[in-house]
Amino acid sequence: MTTVLVCDDSPLARETLRRAVAAVPGVDRVTVAGSGEEVLSRWAGERPELVLMDVRMPGLGGVESARRLVATYPDAAVVMLTMAEDQDGVARAVAGGSRGYLVKDATREELTATVSYALAEATWRRTPRRTQPVEMGAPPTLTERELQVLGGMSRGRSNAEIGRELYLSEDTVKTHARRLFRKVGAADRAQAVAMGFRWGLVR
Repeated sequence: MTTVLVCDDSPLARETLRRAVAAVPGVDRVTVAGSGEEVLSRWAGERPELVLMDVRMPGLGGVESARRLVATYPDAAVVMLTMAEDQDGVARAVAGGSRGYLVKDATREELTATVSYALAEATWRRTPRRTQPVEMGAPPTLTERELQVLGGMSRGRSNAEIGRELYLSEDTVKTHARRLFRKVGAADRAQAVAMGFRWGLVR
């Protein structure tokens, strides 16, 4: 049974997300939690395939909760829930081991794609032959511009902000980003940043 745990301190947000995630093909059960501390106390007993964790919550907070969860249980799959402007929190969470992020106003199609991708990756990592740490192999060779764009992404900068920092047009930044995604095998910027941190391409 494929279970997704939704963690948000807002009861309305939790219920809205619970209903949306329950409609994703392949999801059999959706549970909810109101804090990062609750997720940490429940994960070992429930072992959900995926945790959707709000970035900003009272108490321990989503970023630190996600970091502790992944540090304790390396096979835990966490995707951060965020407002569009909270890219700094997302970058810190991804650096701590989260698999990616989902904006709270995402369309049904975007939510389905993100949850499905994260579940597929989590299933792949949990197969018996993958019980040992996954070897990532040698890092890809990135151009100086691609490294600069990746660095900007790791700091939570938008494409427009990266363009202003590098004196490039936003379209040029997007072109570098697409090439970067292909080279590192990433579906989006959050995954690219995660791969970058794991390879030591950004710090």
